[in-house]
Amino acid sequence: MPNVVFAVPGDLQTPTGGYIYDRRVIELLPEFGWRVRHVELPGDYPAPSKESLEETARLLGPVPASTLVVIDGLAFGAMPVDVVDRIGGRIVGLVHHPLALETGISEERTKYLAWTESAALERTVHVIVTSPATADLLASDFGVPRARISVAEPGTEAAPRARGGDGPPRLLSVGSVTVRKGYDTLVGALVQIADLAWENRIVGSLERDSEAVKTVQALIARHGLQERVALLGSLDEQVLAEEYDGARLFVLPSHFEGYGMAFAEALAHGLPVVGCAGGAVTSTVPADAGVLVPPGDVNALAAALRRLLSDPSELQRCADAAWRHAQQLPRWRDTAAKFARALDAALAEQRV
Repeated sequence: MPNVVFAVPGDLQTPTGGYIYDRRVIELLPEFGWRVRHVELPGDYPAPSKESLEETARLLGPVPASTLVVIDGLAFGAMPVDVVDRIGGRIVGLVHHPLALETGISEERTKYLAWTESAALERTVHVIVTSPATADLLASDFGVPRARISVAEPGTEAAPRARGGDGPPRLLSVGSVTVRKGYDTLVGALVQIADLAWENRIVGSLERDSEAVKTVQALIARHGLQERVALLGSLDEQVLAEEYDGARLFVLPSHFEGYGMAFAEALAHGLPVVGCAGGAVTSTVPADAGVLVPPGDVNALAAALRRLLSDPSELQRCADAAWRHAQQLPRWRDTAAKFARALDAALAEQRV
């Protein structure tokens, strides 16, 4: 059984899409012939201190040359080349989405991350991405040869179909409150449809970007939506499942997604989706299951929400399409199987 080191920054139990992906793959890879050792890197990536970079080199430097080292892109894309070059073993990059495409960072920071991630990717034996769209992006903008890229889309397990609830239609949003998730756009759109009956419940960490949280809270208060928009923070799986069950529509206007696990989860519950055509969302959400608008377009988002909320038959048609599509979504064992095949390819490459 070959060995692989799986390096992830911070707490593997963090309830975000990227960490869920890493956790499930680590759990399932042994079923496909791989012995996995998880290494917890410092948690301040993607803005590591000098001490964290030294700790990274200390943790990964002794890895034997015959061992593959999978490094999560939240850390890998932010590692200077002198740190990458001190890592033992052969590196497999795992890219959920390029760090330079994070919304709300400075132009200087964007250029720096594009440089570090490009340089790091040059030093990989293989790269695993979570969507064909990200594979296209790495090939076109980061110079990664197609032959060195494998796609292992996130899994989505079967879920009960959402029943909705009594009272006004519930709009559910799931994702950490950060600039990239576009919650300021969402609040702006909700203001425009305040004449309709609805309530919006936002599930996601309030700890990752305090300035984004303050901005969203201020917008909610400014427009008097405190009784209609709730920031719930992170929820455990059981409570989140209850939120999905009580929803009538899923809305998340992300500026960019490397895949969009929350969108797939919404489809698994048979929820119509309103979002933005940023990154891989257009391939994650089928056209008949909802409406996608340009990122950051408040007016278009408001119009999409008004259209669905004002037409029960159209809302139901989209819900039915979402439910049909959900039956074809890959499961987590499918993801792990593809990931294992990618590692097999990387192992063969290192023996050439």
